[in-house]
Amino acid sequence: MTVNVTIYHNPECGTSRNTLAMIHNAGIEPTVIEYLKTPPSREQLVKMIADAGLSVREAIRQKGTPYAQLGLDNLDLTDDQLLDAMLKDPILINRPFVISPLGTRLARPSEVVLDILPDTHKGPFAKEDGQQVLDAEGKRLV
Repeated sequence: MTVNVTIYHNPECGTSRNTLAMIHNAGIEPTVIEYLKTPPSREQLVKMIADAGLSVREAIRQKGTPYAQLGLDNLDLTDDQLLDAMLKDPILINRPFVISPLGTRLARPSEVVLDILPDTHKGPFAKEDGQQVLDAEGKRLV
C-alpha cells in the first residue's frame, strides 16, 4: 500500500520495533529514520511535538538518558532550552514518533500507532512480549 508514513525509529527500543512491525502489518513500507544517526531539525521536532498534541516536556525521554544529570527536571527550563538539549543529545527525544496522513503520534505504547494507520492490517499481531494487539481479522484488541 502506498501510504506515506515516517517513523523516527530506534532499533534498540522494543516499543519502536513493535511500532514498526505494526506499520508493516498494515501493508505499509514506511520511511524509517534512525533518529539517533539522523536527528530531526529543530523545525521538524517542534512540528512533530505540536502535531502529536504534546508539550516539549512530554516529548523528552527520561529513562536511559542523561535527563537527570543534565538537570532537565528543572521546571524553570524553557521549551527552547529543552529543545536545545534534545537536539544536542537526540537520545533525549522520546520515540517512536510516527507521521502519517492521518496524524502524528508518539507511539507509547506502540499500539497508539493504530490511531493513525489505515485499517489495512493483515491478520493477527502480537507485540514482542506476546501481548495480542490485533485479532485474526486484523481488528484492534487494545
